[in-house]
Amino acid sequence: MPPKAKPATARKAKAAIPAARSAEPPAAAKGSAAAKRARRSRSDGRAVAHLSAGDPVLARLIEAAGPLPDARDGRPARDDHYGALVRAIVGQQLSVHAARAIYGRLTERFSGRPPTPAEILAEDPETLRAAVGLSRAKVGFLRSLAEHVVSGELELERLEEMDDEEVMTELVAVKGLGTWSAHMFLMFQLERPDVLAVGDLGIRRAIERAYQLDTLPEAAEIERIAAPWRPYRTLACRYLWRSLQNEPT
Repeated sequence: MPPKAKPATARKAKAAIPAARSAEPPAAAKGSAAAKRARRSRSDGRAVAHLSAGDPVLARLIEAAGPLPDARDGRPARDDHYGALVRAIVGQQLSVHAARAIYGRLTERFSGRPPTPAEILAEDPETLRAAVGLSRAKVGFLRSLAEHVVSGELELERLEEMDDEEVMTELVAVKGLGTWSAHMFLMFQLERPDVLAVGDLGIRRAIERAYQLDTLPEAAEIERIAAPWRPYRTLACRYLWRSLQNEPT
């Protein structure tokens, strides 16, 4: 069972709606983004060298995959943690294509962007479900997330300061955010480098195929196989997904 959420009275409610952004970023922002991409490229080069040297099976997958696409393409802005969690809930237990389609319908309903907590809570649940194609359970999960943010029980701006385990604990306290969703948030939103998604079916299938196992590996076996990948297990997971053409959206 996930840990219980902290009482809403224990924390001060925070503003849930990010500030509006101009359509065209200033030159300084563009330069900063370019610098970040350059640093990420250098870091990825070191990580690829480490992974290839430590695991010949993974080295073959890396060589076959070639350069990976930008992990941030099509995702919410780097500072839009709420939007990233909305996306994670929508994508749970769906194929990559189905998740992308449903998330697209959700953002279209809100002028091409993720809805704010206030907008989710203002929607009639049945109307939202029918319009977007979500299950009733997922509509409930989106409302639970919105309520936690509005009440201050989930302080999104503090997640950057926490270590991976602390982030996991905060997120799984919200109904509908399990271990898989927390792993995806750590990997793709906070860009933490050493996350291993042991419960992801795509990771399990990719390892089963690449390492020629008889059955889908369980968490303990995945941890054992992945030991040489530290501290770059996030990137290793991306190459495993790439081997199946199945990276989460």
